[in-house]
Amino acid sequence: MNQTRSKQFSKQSILLVDDDPSLLELLSMRLKALGLMVTTASSAAKALNVIPQCQPQLIITDLRMDKMDGMQLCKQVQNDYPALPIIIITAHGTIKEAVEATTEGVFGFITKPVDINDLQEKIHKAFALSAGHFGGKDAESWRADILTRSPLMENLLSQVKLLAQGDASLFIHGESGTGKELIAQAIHKASPRHDAPFIAVNCSAIPEELLESELFGHRKGAFSGAFDHRKGLFQSADKGTLFLDEIGDMSPAFQVKLLRALQERQIRPVGADKSIPVDVRIVSASHHDLEKKASEGSFRMDLYYRLNVATLTLPKLSERPEDISLLANHFISHPEGAYEYIAKGFSNQALELLLAYDWPGNVRQLRNVVEHVSALATTPIVPANLVEKVLQEKSTALKGLKEAKNQFEKEYLVKLLSSVNGNVSQAARLAKRNRTEFYKLLERHHLKATAFKQKKQN
Repeated sequence: MNQTRSKQFSKQSILLVDDDPSLLELLSMRLKALGLMVTTASSAAKALNVIPQCQPQLIITDLRMDKMDGMQLCKQVQNDYPALPIIIITAHGTIKEAVEATTEGVFGFITKPVDINDLQEKIHKAFALSAGHFGGKDAESWRADILTRSPLMENLLSQVKLLAQGDASLFIHGESGTGKELIAQAIHKASPRHDAPFIAVNCSAIPEELLESELFGHRKGAFSGAFDHRKGLFQSADKGTLFLDEIGDMSPAFQVKLLRALQERQIRPVGADKSIPVDVRIVSASHHDLEKKASEGSFRMDLYYRLNVATLTLPKLSERPEDISLLANHFISHPEGAYEYIAKGFSNQALELLLAYDWPGNVRQLRNVVEHVSALATTPIVPANLVEKVLQEKSTALKGLKEAKNQFEKEYLVKLLSSVNGNVSQAARLAKRNRTEFYKLLERHHLKATAFKQKKQN
C-alpha cells in the first residue's frame, strides 16, 4: 500500500505546520518517505508567509498552537485560497472539535499519535477530490492554454477545477483583455460536458434585434430575410456549454426572455409556436459590476442571481506581475498566424520596461505590444529603446481613444437633447437607455436637461 501511494504522491506538495519542532521533523520525514514534497512551518503566521512560495496542494496543521491555532489558520487560508484543502491533527481530539472542524470547511481531522496509514488515506482522498491547489498542471489538459506562475491565477484555476465538476451557472468578472473566454473554455474542458460543444457569443457585438434569433433560432418566414429554419446557439450547444460574453450589455427586454429560457430550460425560436427543451450549461462574463448594475436597476436582479451561482474574478495583469515576462516571451516565440519575425526574445532592460508598465489593456494589450515590437525588430533580441517607443505610442493611442469616445458621447447627448426639447424620457427612449442610466450619462458630462428646454423656448 505505501509503495503504491508513494508513486501517486511523487509530484505533490504539502505544507506541514506544527509548533513542536520534534513532531514537525518526525512527521516531515515520514511524509517525505511517501514521496511527498514537504515544506514545514513552525507557526501559523510562518505558514501564511510561505504559501505563495511553496505553492502547496494540501496543508496539514496542528490544532493547538500558540497565538494563531489551526482553526484560525484554516479560516485565513479559506479566505485567501478557498480551494486549498486542510487536514487538522490534534492530541486533543473530541467529537465536538471534529464536528466543528469539518463544518468550518476542514477537509479531514485526525488525532495524535498519528496513524500514518490513516493520514496517508486522508491525503490520498484530499488529492483525489480537490483541484490540487497549485501543482499538477503539466498533466491537466483542461488548463494547457493558460500560462501562469502567479499564485492569484493558480488560486483561481483551483476554483475553476472544483466548480467545473458541477452544473451550476457561473459568472466570470474581469476587465477587458484579462482572458475571460479562456477561463470559460477551461471550465468546459474540465467539466463532464467536455466532449460536447463549447460555443461562445459576444452579446455586445450582436445587434439587439438579432440577438434573440442568434441564441434561440428562428422559423422560416418569421421575419424579413428568414428564408429557412435556423437553429440557434442554445440548440447548437446542447449537452455542452454556452458562453455569453459581455452579458451586462444585454437589453432589458431580452433579459426577460433569457431569464425565462434559463428557468424553464426551454427556448422558443422566433416565429415558433412551441418551445424546445435544451440541456446547456451557462457561463457568462462581463467587465461591468453586474451586482451594482442590478442594484441600480439597469440589470435584472433575478437574472443576475440565476447567472451568478458562483463568481470567478480574473485579476488584472498588473496584479500578476510574475506572468508578464512569461507571457511576453511566449507571445514573441509563438506569433499568431503564419508570420515569421526576426525577434525571438527580449533584453533584460526591455523586460524591465514591460514589468514596470501598468497594462490598462491587460493580456490582450501585452500581446498587441509584443506583436508590434516583433514586426519592427531588426535583431533577434529586442532592445529596450524599441519597447519604450512602442509603449509610448500605445499609451498615447489609448489616451486619445478615450478622449475621442467621451467627446463623441457628449456631442451625441447635446444633439439628442436639443432635438427633443430637453425631454429626458423621450431622449432616453431614443438612446435605448432607461431614465436612471440616462441621467448618469448627463451627470458624467455635466449636462442639464433644463438648459435645453430654455434654449428651445428662446
